[in-house]
Amino acid sequence: MKKHFLVAAALLAVLTVGFGVALALSANSSTSGTVDAEPAADAQPVRASSHRLTDPARSELTVVEFLDFECEGCGAMYPVVERLREEYKDRVTFVARYFPMPGHRNSQTAALAVEAAAGQGKFEQMYSKLFDTQKQWGEARESKAATFRGYAKDLGLDMEKFDSAVADPRTDERVRTDQRDGLGLGVQGTPTFVVDGAKIPTPGSYEEFRDLIETGLAR
Repeated sequence: MKKHFLVAAALLAVLTVGFGVALALSANSSTSGTVDAEPAADAQPVRASSHRLTDPARSELTVVEFLDFECEGCGAMYPVVERLREEYKDRVTFVARYFPMPGHRNSQTAALAVEAAAGQGKFEQMYSKLFDTQKQWGEARESKAATFRGYAKDLGLDMEKFDSAVADPRTDERVRTDQRDGLGLGVQGTPTFVVDGAKIPTPGSYEEFRDLIETGLAR
């Protein structure tokens, strides 16, 4: 009896997590407004300049996420992606690409902060910091540029270089390059995943995403 209870409890926990992710994605995926960019004529899921979260010596599959740091759906998928990339870091290339949506006050500001950090070799650290703290600054009506600058300082970045990069039109253009590719690939909201060049429905749980990866690896 006790064994059956524990199995049932574990199953319920898995289903609860999956339901929570699915609920967050359906309720909070960022789809409002139109991105102010033209679709790339030569849209590519991954470019040489794209930010890779894993870079295996022999990659068997590529998973690209077009994301908005203020999107709660992206925030719900963040721990799922973290778990998967740790599990498949030697086989799968995970790529993060910017797709700030106009419905969020600080999504563009966040993307600029992350790209400015990337210029000093701290892309992943700022990427993680913004998702880890999303509940503290997300959905705010006022600018959170100062908050992001504080995170940059905490990461030990050269603040003069950081401020210069945030204000540099080339940083904005780098973000728009991702947006244009996303639009050219049919991205309309976030999170959107592209697996080996094909846009897929966003998985509702870790298990669903893992099965999709396993299927891709088995081909």
